[in-house]
Amino acid sequence: MKKLYDELAYKISQETTQKYSTSFSLGIKAIDRHLRPAIYAIYGYVRLADEIVDSFHGFDQELLLNEFEKNTFEALEKGISLNPILQSFQDTVRQYRIDYQLIHQFLHSMRMDLKKVEYDLDRYQEYILGSAEVVGLMCLHVFVEGDHTQFERLKPYAMKLGSAFQKVNFLRDLKADFETLGRSYFPEINLRQFNCEIKKSIEKDIEKDFQEAFVGIQQLPISSKFGVYLAYTYYQSLFQKIKNTAAKEIMQKRVRIPNTQKFYLLMSSYMNFQIARF
Repeated sequence: MKKLYDELAYKISQETTQKYSTSFSLGIKAIDRHLRPAIYAIYGYVRLADEIVDSFHGFDQELLLNEFEKNTFEALEKGISLNPILQSFQDTVRQYRIDYQLIHQFLHSMRMDLKKVEYDLDRYQEYILGSAEVVGLMCLHVFVEGDHTQFERLKPYAMKLGSAFQKVNFLRDLKADFETLGRSYFPEINLRQFNCEIKKSIEKDIEKDFQEAFVGIQQLPISSKFGVYLAYTYYQSLFQKIKNTAAKEIMQKRVRIPNTQKFYLLMSSYMNFQIARF
C-alpha cells in the first residue's frame, strides 16, 4: 500500500530533523500535530541540500546538487519519488501549494555555496533570501493552511524571522565557515580583522530583524504560534550568548546552547507564552 510508503517517507524526514537539530525538533513538536509532518518534510529537504554543499567533500558536489535539483522537480511533476525525503517534500509542496519559485531560490543559494563568493551587500541579501527567508515562507504556507490573504499579510515577518535565524547561524559558525569551508558571508568584512565594533554592527542588524519578526509571530494561527515562538526564544537565547562572547572568542569556538538549557527554555517559553497570551 502506498500509504505505508508515504508514512515511511514522512518518518524519515522527521528522523532527519531530530538527528540534525534539537532546537527545531522541539519547536516542531510544539505546533499542532496535523502540521508537523509537513514542517519535518521541509526541514528534511533543506537539510539534505545543505549536506550536499557543506559535507560531501571528496565528491562532485556540483553534480550531486544538479541531480538533486533535477530529482526534485521530477518528483513534483510525477507526484512521487523513490527518495523518501523528496517524496515527503513533494507531497507537502503539492498539498500546501508552495510556490515552486521558492524552491528555485533556495537551490540557487545552495549553488552559491559551491564556490568562493565575495559577498557584497546585494549578494549577501540574495543568499539570505534563498537560504533562509524562502524556507520561512515555505513553512508559512503550511502554518496558514492555504489562506492566501493571511499568507500575504504575514510574509514580510516570516522573511525577517528566517533572516534573523540565518544571521545568528553565520555568527555562531563564523570560525568553521571561514577556516574549514573558506566562506565569509558578511559583506565587506575582513574576518582576519574581526573585532568588537564589527560584531556590534552585525548584532544591531540582527536585533532589528528579531523585533520585526516578533510582530508577525503574534499574528500567527494558534496552531503554530507557540512552536514558532519557541524557536524564536531559542535563537534569542543563542543570540544573547553570542552577544556576551568576545569577538576574539567567536573566531575561536562555536557558541552553543546545551540541551539541558534548551529544555529549560521550553518550559520558560511556555510559561511566558501563557502569561502574555499574545
